Amino acid sequence: MATSLLVAGDRVVIGYADCGTYGALDEVCRDLGLERLPGLHCYDVFGGPDRLARLFEEEPGTYVLTDFLVRSFERTVVRELGLDRHPELRDDYFGAYRRVVWLAQQPDAELRRLADAAAARLGLPLTVVDTGHHGLERALADLLG
Repeated sequence: MATSLLVAGDRVVIGYADCGTYGALDEVCRDLGLERLPGLHCYDVFGGPDRLARLFEEEPGTYVLTDFLVRSFERTVVRELGLDRHPELRDDYFGAYRRVVWLAQQPDAELRRLADAAAARLGLPLTVVDTGHHGLERALADLLG
């Protein structure tokens, strides 16, 4: 029998937006009586859903990166999609995109270099939106309220 490590009065929350679970995370949260960060994805948390909607209205062909995705782009995008082995697939995957938007939480020179390299790898211009951690801090404060 599993024993709980929680002390009476402890509260457990999920520090994760839906992020592509298509509602499965919400089902788990409902079943366990837990709450999670709001939003369809981390982009909503960092950039805010209204700002994201405006970015997509301005340019529907927007590919979004966070600091994590900037750091891991070569592994999580290039290698996982096979672009390192088959660069000719770039237009198949990204031909409909018109720009890359980096939601920069903690921008520095190295992340900027990596973001520029990611956008160049896709053949797209880069737009940097400095978000800081304010959206995440606000969402966590609301969640823990």
